[in-house]
Amino acid sequence: MFDSIRIGSRGNVDTLVIGMFSGQKFDRATGSRDPDGSVKLACARPDCTGELGSIAEAYPKHEFERVLVVGLGAKESFTVEAVRIVAAAVARRLAAVKAANVEVDFTGPFKSKRIDAARAGSLFGETVGIAGWVCDQFRGKATTPPTRTRLQLRSNDDAFARGMKRGLGIAEGVNLARTLSQSPPNIATPAWMAAQAKALARGRSTLSVSVIQGKRLEEERLEGLINVGKASENAPCLIRIEYRPARVARGAKPAVLIGKTMTYDSGGLSLKINNGMKGMKRDKDGGCAVIGAMHVIANVIKPDRPVIALLAAAENSISDEAYRPDDVITFRNGVTVEVTNTDAEGRLVLADALCWALDKEKPEFIVDLATLTGGVVIALGKPFAGFWCEDDDLRDRIQKAADTSGDRVWRLPHDEEYQKMMKSPVADIVNSAPVREAHPIQGAAFLRYFVDYPLKNGDKPFPWCHIDIAGVHALESDKGPYIAGPTGFGVRLLAELLDRD
Repeated sequence: MFDSIRIGSRGNVDTLVIGMFSGQKFDRATGSRDPDGSVKLACARPDCTGELGSIAEAYPKHEFERVLVVGLGAKESFTVEAVRIVAAAVARRLAAVKAANVEVDFTGPFKSKRIDAARAGSLFGETVGIAGWVCDQFRGKATTPPTRTRLQLRSNDDAFARGMKRGLGIAEGVNLARTLSQSPPNIATPAWMAAQAKALARGRSTLSVSVIQGKRLEEERLEGLINVGKASENAPCLIRIEYRPARVARGAKPAVLIGKTMTYDSGGLSLKINNGMKGMKRDKDGGCAVIGAMHVIANVIKPDRPVIALLAAAENSISDEAYRPDDVITFRNGVTVEVTNTDAEGRLVLADALCWALDKEKPEFIVDLATLTGGVVIALGKPFAGFWCEDDDLRDRIQKAADTSGDRVWRLPHDEEYQKMMKSPVADIVNSAPVREAHPIQGAAFLRYFVDYPLKNGDKPFPWCHIDIAGVHALESDKGPYIAGPTGFGVRLLAELLDRD
């Protein structure tokens, strides 16, 4: 949508953006931006309704080429969260009219509603940044590249301007995740994902990357990655990204973020059918979100505690080396798994990452993101990701971070009955139960065996949260600031979670 977006003050403003509540006259501050009355005339037209996200245009004789009058909806119901809707509408109009140097002035209406200017600016910048995403690197000579403008935003409200800069930084992380998701599987192999993590860390003193691969996977007994990835010529790996600020409190334990990073999922020998493989390049979107979150953590949030990201990266392919239904795999923590479905592979590589996190990182808490089950889409549709967390404090923090970030989640249960569903007649557990009921909960129940199950008498659940993003990681049509394709879901949620520490 835009060639680039930045905060700046050079050059003459070509477009002014102001706000108007429905059924209300302009406040004094906003009215002062209309010296020749052209905006007042525009607001007398029928299209200037003031409805949330509506836009009317005025063309002053002096100073600006155009003024966008953005509807803020009813004043009594307006909240700062509505800025997302406003910003998405503004971004699309700015792109359509090729605006380049834009001033945003919501000072009057926001003051009248006591809206936090910094928070509003952050939401505005974040949304415009997300709307500005393009991914053209896979276009060839048969495509005529569109002309896009370099957008510069400014505001006379310093707090709003600072907020916009922060929001654009968050959007960079979201858009990084979307670009990684969009990358095709012949390019985005496990090794390529590791290279992207290294590129993220390059030149940043607070970030470091290591890759566990080859013989090291065997030495560390990461059997999920070994078995799931052994049919592919693109070898599996565990990618570890560490954020460590210059000063860390003594004894501070890291937060661990885990991302399922299946760079392609054919289903293995339990082959996907009916064109079910189309779009399976996005089975890495949990890992893409974690990389995007680490970008925001290192460049915007900058928490004063260590954060470890683990990306369990593999390609689920088919060959005479492929793992099979009926195989039994012994994991690092001693749990044995009977494979009943090679298309339930994501939980096998996540089990490795969970074992590694608990053994090696000694974390304060763990959050994993995964496109794990189609069942969560049946259960919750597209509005929410499903999440499971039995630790009261972490669950509350996740919920508040979700509510603030806009990456919405809905809690689903753990229970002894679901753990029993995963029992195997041959090994400890199966990787996919023979019944389809409670399908998304089965995935969470499986993973729990690699965290804190069974609990000893008196033990509290380990602070671990599993988030199934299968219903929210991509859109089939344009919505809000997003175009059809990947959403980068989870980047804002994880960043907000770490910003609250």
